[in-house]
Amino acid sequence: MKTTRRNFIKISGAALGTATLAGATFDWVSGSALNKVSPSALQAIRTPTYCEVCFWKCAGWVTKNDDGDIWKVEGHNDDPHCNGRLCPRGTGGVGMYYDKDRLKHPLIRVEENGKQIFRKATWPEAFRVIGDKMRTIAEKHGPECVALFTHGSGGKFLGHLLKAYGSPHITAPSFAQCRGPREVAFYATYGEGVLSPERTDIRDTKCLVLIGSHLGENMHNGQVQEMSQAIDKGATIITVDPRFSTAASKSKHWLPIKPATDMALLLAWMNVLISEGWYDKEYVEKNTYGFDQLKAHVQPFTPEWAYGITTIEPKAIRDTAREMANASPAVIVHPGRHVTWYGDDTQRLRAVAILNALLGSWGRRGGFYNPERISIPDFPHPPYPKSKKSYLDALDGKYSLATEVISNGICEMTTPSPERDCNIKGWIVNGTNLIHTLPDQEATLKAIEALEMLVVIDTMPMEITGYADVVLPECTYLERYDAIRNSPHREPVLSLRMPAVKPKYNSKPGWWIAKQLGTEMGLEKYFPYKNIEEVLDWQLKQVGSSLEEMKKTGVKKFKREYDDLYFADSQEYEFNTNTGKIELYSTEMAAAGFDPLPQYTEHEQPPAGFYRLNYGRSPVHTFSRTANNPNLTDIMPENDLWVNPRVAKQWELKNGQYVWLKNQDGIVSDFSIKVRFTERIRWDSVYMVHGFGHGAKKLTRAFGKGASDTQMISNVKVDPVMGGTGMRSNFVTILLEKPNEKEVTS
Repeated sequence: MKTTRRNFIKISGAALGTATLAGATFDWVSGSALNKVSPSALQAIRTPTYCEVCFWKCAGWVTKNDDGDIWKVEGHNDDPHCNGRLCPRGTGGVGMYYDKDRLKHPLIRVEENGKQIFRKATWPEAFRVIGDKMRTIAEKHGPECVALFTHGSGGKFLGHLLKAYGSPHITAPSFAQCRGPREVAFYATYGEGVLSPERTDIRDTKCLVLIGSHLGENMHNGQVQEMSQAIDKGATIITVDPRFSTAASKSKHWLPIKPATDMALLLAWMNVLISEGWYDKEYVEKNTYGFDQLKAHVQPFTPEWAYGITTIEPKAIRDTAREMANASPAVIVHPGRHVTWYGDDTQRLRAVAILNALLGSWGRRGGFYNPERISIPDFPHPPYPKSKKSYLDALDGKYSLATEVISNGICEMTTPSPERDCNIKGWIVNGTNLIHTLPDQEATLKAIEALEMLVVIDTMPMEITGYADVVLPECTYLERYDAIRNSPHREPVLSLRMPAVKPKYNSKPGWWIAKQLGTEMGLEKYFPYKNIEEVLDWQLKQVGSSLEEMKKTGVKKFKREYDDLYFADSQEYEFNTNTGKIELYSTEMAAAGFDPLPQYTEHEQPPAGFYRLNYGRSPVHTFSRTANNPNLTDIMPENDLWVNPRVAKQWELKNGQYVWLKNQDGIVSDFSIKVRFTERIRWDSVYMVHGFGHGAKKLTRAFGKGASDTQMISNVKVDPVMGGTGMRSNFVTILLEKPNEKEVTS
């Protein structure tokens, strides 16, 4: 591997290889086997799994036909994540297995005749190259200078490998790019996080407030089902969104707020609840700290004040506050999932947490329940070596309240700087396409260029693979064992994933990759087991089950240890905060030098001729990882640009016309996007679904389809509290003609 300038190189057809191994080619959509193969080892009718298409990880069953081909995936009736029903992504997940564009063999970057190319390699050869480079980095810079980016189940085993190697730098982009501000804010308020799945008691709520949370489109399966149950029982839904989302269509109140003004609305709601005496006085007096400071703080933030900022009329603010108060304590101001918006996101989520406390919903039926999970021990191994340095050491005390390693912090520490004497030198990237995942692509590419080693482990030839030194093909979730899914829920529940079929081509499971690489690096003592079945069986027996039992049942529920799903009326509860109370006034935030009460900050607005770029999810696709799935692309092959008819008229657009986008920094979208006229979006904004506009040509269904919102996100507002990347301060204008040709990733 070279340490010189790293160029993107395409994965050629020769490097990918041909589909000659392990299994039939199958058209799942039409249900016909194109090449029938019936190995005797594949005659089992049904095997348990849990889905890997999104983080919800619904448990299910994989059913095969008589020829041993996967026929369908369906939900497990005993799993509270799905209650027997999968979303479109889950049922279409089998398309990942049959996708002909999959990575098929290990690949190594080499230089031939002055040109960098990938050549096909064996697994031992690939492990030797990686092992040699990791040993060199450890000797020259220290093992802490290698980081793991991961999003998926395989990250558990690779994380174990990295800790055994001596590095603490294991990061999931979902923390800094998605849920981090929420967790930090709720910890600062309640001493506990919201967790995943979220501890929201939606099925019993009487009022659900969705502020920038798109249930029904982001397909958090269990929550969508519970929302439907709540609506059937007469619950009030309040949706705050500049776009008339699917959730808004089910709502009693839709508040089409001016983007970037959510904090003003939250403060005004607090003002109304306190000034009108509509808050839960007994709960607040018994359980909270700092009410008097909060009362004084929100006194100026009247609905009239908020109207001039949010464009939401004062009557609507008061009416919705009354709806919440009338439902209290069975009310949820939903904390959301993707909450990295404007840079003050921890403070905004603090406001959400405080609002729930005023309504008495934490620990109450119809609000937030107390989840429980089983404690599963790790398979015995020696203690990990102690790390001598952390990425935080190089960031001058920034992001002190972050509870996980932040991916943009790793990116920042990777980029050379004269002010920094230590840099990350190697990345291992598993199951996350950083080119489409991390905002500010220029910064990501600059960091990648500085690396001495980049290893990518994935199922598909995503854009990130083109920058790798070594590419390792991971098999899909349908072909492998993984760690036990251990979910915090109303009652503890475990779920097993086991292979339904043998891995296609020369792909391998993450646990095997981690074990073999550990052996190559002389870390065998950390992997003292023959295979993953031995690990799973040992762990399950520690909690009163076994691998044999779980193969039959797929899901196992346990009784709660205590009857404490909700607070008892007479219970004196001590919260895990400095004061032992719910902290309306946060002592932790104050001690760290941040505002102990949430403040309204005015955010920048789009310049003339530009529109705020709003983006979101589709029930059909998960981020960018499913854009090439043959089943799901048939349903939604590209994204649209939602444009208000008023804006369309000004631009003289035609419905269905293809346009290009240019952002405030002059970045032009590589690909065009189709215009969709709709009154469901405010005139000052446009909207598109995330995850399209792929530039990797080997993604034959996804290449060039739609535009990439990530490419347009170059103005990133970093949250000073925990380092989250605020991505909604980006603005785009419309280009009616194709811009001058420029080099496009191939």
